Amino acid sequence: MDWQTSEDTVPSAPVTEADARLLLGRPPATGAWRDGDPVGNRRFASLGAFRTEGGAELPGIRIAYETWGELSPARDNAVLVLHALTGDSHVLGDAGPGHPTEGWWGDIVGPGAPIDTERWFVIAPNILGGCQGSTGPSSIAPDGYEWASRFPFLTIRDQVAAQELLADALGIDVWAAVIGGSMGGMHALEWAVSTPERVDRLAVLCSPPTTTADQVALNSVQLEAIQIDPRFAGGDYYDAGDGNGPHRGLALARRMALLNYRTPTELNQRFQRSWQSDKDPSGHGGRYAVESYLDFHGNRFTRRFDANTYLTLVDAMNSHDVGRGRGGVDDALARVTARTLVLGVDSDRLFPVEGQHRIHRGIPTTIDEETVILSSDFGHDGFLIETAAVGGHLRRLLAS
Repeated sequence: MDWQTSEDTVPSAPVTEADARLLLGRPPATGAWRDGDPVGNRRFASLGAFRTEGGAELPGIRIAYETWGELSPARDNAVLVLHALTGDSHVLGDAGPGHPTEGWWGDIVGPGAPIDTERWFVIAPNILGGCQGSTGPSSIAPDGYEWASRFPFLTIRDQVAAQELLADALGIDVWAAVIGGSMGGMHALEWAVSTPERVDRLAVLCSPPTTTADQVALNSVQLEAIQIDPRFAGGDYYDAGDGNGPHRGLALARRMALLNYRTPTELNQRFQRSWQSDKDPSGHGGRYAVESYLDFHGNRFTRRFDANTYLTLVDAMNSHDVGRGRGGVDDALARVTARTLVLGVDSDRLFPVEGQHRIHRGIPTTIDEETVILSSDFGHDGFLIETAAVGGHLRRLLAS
C-alpha cells in the first residue's frame, strides 16, 4: 500500500511514475492551484464578502470543494470531512489533471467504505486560506495581483465561519456528521462547540482542544525556515518564475514537519542506517536513506503547495483554543451535543493523547466510556495509515 501522512501521500520506494512526473523540471514559484489550471473534480462556491475575527475585510471569498454520493431529499445525510494542514478537497480519487496527488483518505470514503458514499453525501472543502481553489494568499486580489503578504490573519473560527457559509449555500442546516483529523479536527471541534444545533455526530481524530506552547514552538521554526529563504521576498514572490520562489525554505519546513508526524520507531525500523549511495558511510559524498526520504518529500511538497499559504494556515492552527472567550476549555466542551468519537494514537508526538483525553472528558455525549487510543508506530500519521482500525470506529459512530 502507499504510505500516508496527515498532509500528503508518501509512496514507498521505488518512486512511482506519477511521482517522477510530478518532480520533473524546476520547482515553481508556487505550487498553488491557479485559475486556468485543470479544475479536476472541484466545485466552487462564491460566498460574498467576509470579515475576519480581527476585523479584516475580504471583498469576496470562494471555497473549493468536492462531493461524493447523493444528498437525500430531506437533506439529512450530509457528512463534512475536513482536511489537515496541507491537505485539500481531494479526499477520494486518482491523481490526474488538477489533482497532483491521489485522494488522501481513499480507504475511508467511498462506496461500501466506512464513510459509505452509497448512504452519505460527503462534502470536503479546501479551507479558507488554502491554495487548492479556495481564497488564500495565492488568490488574485481586486487589484489584479496576488494577495501575497497582504492576506489577512485567519483563525480556526474564521475558517469554520467560511464553512458555515458554504453549508448555507448548499442548503444543509444540520450535518449528519462532521469528521476531521489534525487541523481538520480543530475545525470539527469548533463546529460542534460554536453551532451544536448543526452537528448530529462528531469525530475528532488526533487533535487537541487548544494549541499548546510546545506546539507553537515547533511551528515557529517551520515558519522561520520559509521566511529566511531569500527568495521568499517578504511574501511577494509570485512573479519570480520557476526555480526562483522560496522552494528551499518551504521544503525545509516540510522536512521539519514530517519529523513531528512520524516516530523514531517507524523511521529507525524503516531506514535503520542504510546508505543511499555506493560510498562507505565513513567517507564523503553519500547520503543516508532517511535524508533522501526527507529531501524527496520536501521537494515534492513544493510542487503542490504555497509558502504564504503554509504561513497562513500554521498561524491559524496556533490560534486554536476552543475555550477562548467561552469560559475556558471545559465550559466550551460542555456545549457539545453531538454523539462524539474522540480518537488518538499512543505514539503521536505532535498532538499527544493527553489532548484527546481532555476533549473526551469534557464532552458529555461521547459514544465510548473512554477515549479511543490506537496503538501504532506511525505517530500522528496513524489516523490516516491505520485505516482498518480508524474505519471501524467511524462505522460505529455513523451507525449510532
